[in-house]
Amino acid sequence: MSDIAVEALDTQTSLEAPSRTAIALVTLALAVGSFGIGTGEFVIMGLLPEVADTFRVTTPEAGHVISAYALGVVVGAPIIAVLAAKMARRTLLLLMMALFAAGNISSAFAPTFESFTVLRFITGLPHGAYFGVAALVAASMVPVHRRVRAVGQVMLGLTIATLIGTPIATYLGQLLEWRAAFMMVGGVGLVTMLLIALFLPKDKVEEGASITRELGALKRIQVWLSLGVAAIGFGGMFSIFSYVATTTTQVAGLGSAMVPIVLALFGIGMNVGNIVGSRLGDLSIKGTIGGMMIFNIVIMTLFSLTAANPIMLCICVFLIGCGFAACPAVQTRLMDVAADAQTLAAASNHSAFNIANALGAWLGGLVISWGFTAAATGYVGALLSVGGLAVFALSVGLERRTGHA
Repeated sequence: MSDIAVEALDTQTSLEAPSRTAIALVTLALAVGSFGIGTGEFVIMGLLPEVADTFRVTTPEAGHVISAYALGVVVGAPIIAVLAAKMARRTLLLLMMALFAAGNISSAFAPTFESFTVLRFITGLPHGAYFGVAALVAASMVPVHRRVRAVGQVMLGLTIATLIGTPIATYLGQLLEWRAAFMMVGGVGLVTMLLIALFLPKDKVEEGASITRELGALKRIQVWLSLGVAAIGFGGMFSIFSYVATTTTQVAGLGSAMVPIVLALFGIGMNVGNIVGSRLGDLSIKGTIGGMMIFNIVIMTLFSLTAANPIMLCICVFLIGCGFAACPAVQTRLMDVAADAQTLAAASNHSAFNIANALGAWLGGLVISWGFTAAATGYVGALLSVGGLAVFALSVGLERRTGHA
């Protein structure tokens, strides 16, 4: 970790000196926001047929709204982080969640498919900035040796969303109408604003904060390499997850009723990975990232080799979800190597994850279009994990050579 980053965190911690109760309440508020964002991002995947029927488009055409949201995340994270460089973090979090809530509620009333697509893009804009700033706030409240765990607790809202939030919102959307699901997500955004306003103390803009300073992150090779680890290394998880329903029914020969169960196993794995990975990260950030990349290579290869066996399929899907363990460590390493340009780097991590999502899904689909079964997405994932490990090894090698992050 850079001396500047340590000094900044130590200064914030000593000035605030929050109690355990205060830390817990702030973490809860931030995690509720990540729960809402996670639910809003993934719920559309289960409601595409209903959206397609409403707007009289095909399901593949309706899928463009998923891409629109992802594009909003990729574009919004760095732009907002830079433009809001001189804004207090509490204020920025409130504005980001206000935009998220308004975007989802407006999505529920979209009159046309074109307007719905635009609104999903707008709703995606605050995604990365919120997660990045929330991670910085959480890390600033605890001792340095507990930072990864604090970041993981904020991300716990996202992993719980995959397990609980998305299924509930999807069920609500199917029971009533898909618009109700987005109203629910917008409501979570409003609740988050209230919790942040109540529990997160007002803060001051950091001394020396500026757009120029934030843009300085782009000059740091370690920031780009860390983003590369996320964009490439996590693509494998998305490659497999995007086609896991097809693998379940066409490769393992299970009925469609088993798909929700397999998806739930993935969600459970993400939660377990987040909790365990946060603790491992506090022991060794680099060891956790490198170790999980190797873990992913092994498990994803095993997935391809054994996907035809229903029991092994379930075990591997759970373990692939556990690969999320590296996420809090990658987020924290980005904060470290960015020195005094932490907001841009932390927010951009989620742009990198959405690139991983697009890359993994595209490569997985490409392999299937070549005539391979959906189980081959595991090999795609393993190769992407090898790529992520190679980028990480380069990052660590350069760090050792230069003597600093």
